[in-house]
Amino acid sequence: MPALELKSICKSYDGFVAVDQLSFTIEEGSVFGLLGPNGAGKTSSIRMMIGITLPDTGEVHMFGEPFRRKMLDRVGYLPEERGLYRKMKVMELLVFLAGLKGVARPEAERRAKEWLERLDLAEWAAKKIEDLSKGMQQKLQFIAAVLHEPEFLILDEPFSGLDPTSSLVLKDVLLALKKQGKTILFSTHRMDTVERLCDSICLVNHGRSVLAGELKAIKASYGKSSLQLEYEGELPFLHDTSVVQSFNDFGNYVELKPAEAADAQQVLRLAMQSARIQRFELVEPSLEQIFIDAVNPAKAVGAEAKHA
Repeated sequence: MPALELKSICKSYDGFVAVDQLSFTIEEGSVFGLLGPNGAGKTSSIRMMIGITLPDTGEVHMFGEPFRRKMLDRVGYLPEERGLYRKMKVMELLVFLAGLKGVARPEAERRAKEWLERLDLAEWAAKKIEDLSKGMQQKLQFIAAVLHEPEFLILDEPFSGLDPTSSLVLKDVLLALKKQGKTILFSTHRMDTVERLCDSICLVNHGRSVLAGELKAIKASYGKSSLQLEYEGELPFLHDTSVVQSFNDFGNYVELKPAEAADAQQVLRLAMQSARIQRFELVEPSLEQIFIDAVNPAKAVGAEAKHA
């Protein structure tokens, strides 16, 4: 039984179409990535999933039935914008929010202590929310989303504001929840995280789905059509469209897709003319490159690592 089904949902605001005929299915026990550039319609879609707004047309089904607000007792939601009561103390807030989901105070305190220790916030339990850093508040809001032990987690930019160590901890937590059979949807710009965690994805742009399905199948469909180079020096041929169809350059590492008339050996010869090559490999394109090509193929040539 799918945890969630969106069936041709649409949403407009004052004539602006935020979501346009969006459909996808999330299977129970899977991790699903909802991806897209800023303004693509991701948050608008999430708000319709959980009844904050209603679709103008289309249907939302959750746990195999048309959506009803009572279903939210089985859902944990982490919004992109924090909604914490800044004057409340950490433990006080967690117990209060768990109580709204029907968790008795003693049990809520027990679970809260465990989660605070797990996410390195135990020493802040008696502090006010306003005393916490941005990253700490993000971890606290995540705890609030999982404290009632929901079956389905919806996380909007869960890694926002986290340092690399905290991001790694959260990644491990999400993997542990997946092993417990939880269903997880998250929206993020972090393509490396999506590749490690997600079973399936939906890439949206201008409110519409432009790419959807199992992540492994999507990557396999592109074949080993990309080249990865680690180098020292310059690669002026990157801007030659007769050789390179698209590229993403990070300074000493580049991922590129050769033009139809070019091949890997030609690219290697050109690269060796102006740079010292440390690694040269034919690979499946990264999800980041697929993202760039799918969202804006006209601008894929010259995508020079100026991304979030």
